[in-house]
Amino acid sequence: MTAPNGHLLVRRPSPALAHGELTHLDRAPVDAELALRQWQGYVDAFAAHGWTVQEIAPADQHPDGVFVEDTVVVFGDLAVLTSPGAASRRGEVASTEAALAALPAAYRLQVARIEEPGHLDGGDVLKVDRTVYVGLTARTDEAGIAQLTALLGPRGWRVVAVPVTKVLHLKSGVTALPDGTVVGHPPLVDDVGAYPTFLAVPEEHGTAVVDLGVAADGRRAVIMSAGAPRTAELYAARGLQVVTVPITEFEKLEGCVTCLSVRLRGDHASSP
Repeated sequence: MTAPNGHLLVRRPSPALAHGELTHLDRAPVDAELALRQWQGYVDAFAAHGWTVQEIAPADQHPDGVFVEDTVVVFGDLAVLTSPGAASRRGEVASTEAALAALPAAYRLQVARIEEPGHLDGGDVLKVDRTVYVGLTARTDEAGIAQLTALLGPRGWRVVAVPVTKVLHLKSGVTALPDGTVVGHPPLVDDVGAYPTFLAVPEEHGTAVVDLGVAADGRRAVIMSAGAPRTAELYAARGLQVVTVPITEFEKLEGCVTCLSVRLRGDHASSP
């Protein structure tokens, strides 16, 4: 039996998913029924690796509501509710706040928030050890980053702002492996030199990876898009157990495996 790895907050996709916000991609047809099946496959992969799944209340009036990571970021025992950069998404935060209040005692968190006029999306926040890289994007501004810095500095986190102009969010272009290596597809990254350790991956959809925790065989496991088989081989060659899931319908809306969940661990450590 797989050992417990953490607590997963997710929200099932809205039937109106196809009308979600787009910044860098042209709109393509989205199959809502397929999206729901793909979302369930994603959730099932976490459950199979020992994660306890908690659904946030549906928000069918918000097409982008499935991308729950944008509404809250967790730093140890602190949950920071965001102030989304897209006005259409700001109504998503209230139900995320309610879900935090309903967490089991082992995962209970202090709660802070980013306030207007500052804006910050969770997809722009990448944690590597005690460094927090924050993308300066169309969704996250300097005022939002300043508020985050004020919250985290006293807690021993170092906040580093990085430019992002080629993708929607920072984590659309780079994420991190469990050992802290930042990974990304160079054509999507403004400055690969911003990161002490950077591994170039060969495919666009290989940039997003989430730490699944310890697998039954003792290896570290990660989950990623099925749309990047060469990158999956690269990660496997580094000794990782690689779980791939199809998420085509979310990728059409600039989504990836990171933004479909918020990951919590019982010791209050959170996934990057």
